[in-house]
Amino acid sequence: MSESGLFSICEFAKYSRTTRDTLLHYDRIGILSPVTRGDNKYRYYSSTQLAVVKVVRTLQQLGMTLEEIKGFNCRRTPEIVDRVLSQQICKIDKKIDDWIRARKLLLTLQKTIHSVSNIDENAISIQFLPAEAIIMGGLNDYSRGRTFFDTLLSFYQATSNKYPELDLNYHVWGTFSEERIKTGDWAGADRFYFYNPEGKDKRPAGLYAIGYMRGGYKDGAPLFRKLLEYIENNNFEVCGSAYKEYPLNEVCITEESNYLMRVLITVREKG
Repeated sequence: MSESGLFSICEFAKYSRTTRDTLLHYDRIGILSPVTRGDNKYRYYSSTQLAVVKVVRTLQQLGMTLEEIKGFNCRRTPEIVDRVLSQQICKIDKKIDDWIRARKLLLTLQKTIHSVSNIDENAISIQFLPAEAIIMGGLNDYSRGRTFFDTLLSFYQATSNKYPELDLNYHVWGTFSEERIKTGDWAGADRFYFYNPEGKDKRPAGLYAIGYMRGGYKDGAPLFRKLLEYIENNNFEVCGSAYKEYPLNEVCITEESNYLMRVLITVREKG
């Protein structure tokens, strides 16, 4: 810093976390000029201009062009500055909301992967599971030739209408009623659901028979049969819905035939 309390352009670039070339460009286009020039034509800046540079850089990062910033700079009043700042704060708030939603999605995906990191894929177990927040759809309608994709589209449409602010970028799984489990009707889920920390529905807490199998989205019958045999042989009985999921799916597995399926069937001990 010079004896007059001013920064040389190199010093100012250092403390404003920018570059000499950027400051020269700001000067050329009339956004920020040095407060004075020395006899040697060197540019000198005041400490108060550090805040100005920070505002300019922040507005740039939020998408304002230098031309827009120059226009705002040339006609600034407290009212105009307040309005511009309010607009940019709204942009920041939206970005924060977007990042929070993205973080929730990634944490949910990561939690799903971790849930099968140490499992024995060939084993079946009876476990107590706590309640889990989900978004549950209504009963699927397969009448009049409606396909799986028709019902899935209906699920997305209904969920979007019911939760307009909700992020729908979560994997969708299917539930099967107790009656369908027992009769061996395991094609086409009764309802669709997905895990979501903001979900107002719950996968109930309780005992579940849990098994795993490698395969694609249309597979599953062998695993259901294996689970039902295990339930019968271990003095349990089906007492609620089944949940068919793919914790390892196209997000982390290349071939569909190698996806990891998980089926959870609600059970209780026989009386």
